Amino acid sequence: MPGYIDFHTHAFPDRLAATAIPYLEKEGNVKAWLNGTISALLNSMDRAGIAVSVLGSIATRPEQFAAILAWSGEIRSDRLMPFPSFHPADPEARERIAIIKGEGFAGIKLHPYYQGFVLDEDRMLRLYEKMCEHDLILLMHTGFDIAFPRDPIASPARVIRVVEQFPELKLVASHLGAWEQWDEVEEVMAGRPVYMDISYTLDQIDRQQARAIMLKHPADYLLFGSDSPWAGQQETYQLVKELDLGEELEGKILRENGRRLLGLR
Repeated sequence: MPGYIDFHTHAFPDRLAATAIPYLEKEGNVKAWLNGTISALLNSMDRAGIAVSVLGSIATRPEQFAAILAWSGEIRSDRLMPFPSFHPADPEARERIAIIKGEGFAGIKLHPYYQGFVLDEDRMLRLYEKMCEHDLILLMHTGFDIAFPRDPIASPARVIRVVEQFPELKLVASHLGAWEQWDEVEEVMAGRPVYMDISYTLDQIDRQQARAIMLKHPADYLLFGSDSPWAGQQETYQLVKELDLGEELEGKILRENGRRLLGLR
């Protein structure tokens, strides 16, 4: 197996997938590639030659923390690296970060739209500080979201404000820096030492703009991601190949950067 790393996937417990996927399809007016189960994700990984997928959960209510943490522990394996989630409105949010670290997880997944926060608001800064203290990766939805009004609560400018205050924070800005805010990404984020994954982007952005952003950006800060089940893993891999980025940069995006950030050999 080539050992590619998909830094951005999602799935649900089997009992929830059958209802969650149709609900999210309707909410975003999109069609999922997979049925949202762990078995479907693993089968997709086999077809695409992916060794490890980061699987992000999103706590849409504070009381979901314990269930998400428990399920993340159940599904964790050599091939799946779950990133649990807590809700920023949880009065024990800082303690939740310490628990996630104590349970041995490498990172956390947060989503400003589904969790109702602005990326650089004061209460979030205190949480980022705690994540730095525990050396956790933060996989953050950035840019607009297909299911929400276009309020720039996770814009490239906000990402830059956060990383300037917390340069040690291992923040991964999803969707090539900010979904459908790629002009601003190219202007203010590309070239800065900020991790970006390429999930749910390459079939929507202009090909030349994608190449321009990726070639301008530090090669060690680009990560392969599909956003499965909302995009195909094999199809996303093929879109990377079609960009003609060169073997060295492709290798960093598809494998090396993800392995290094996750601490994999």
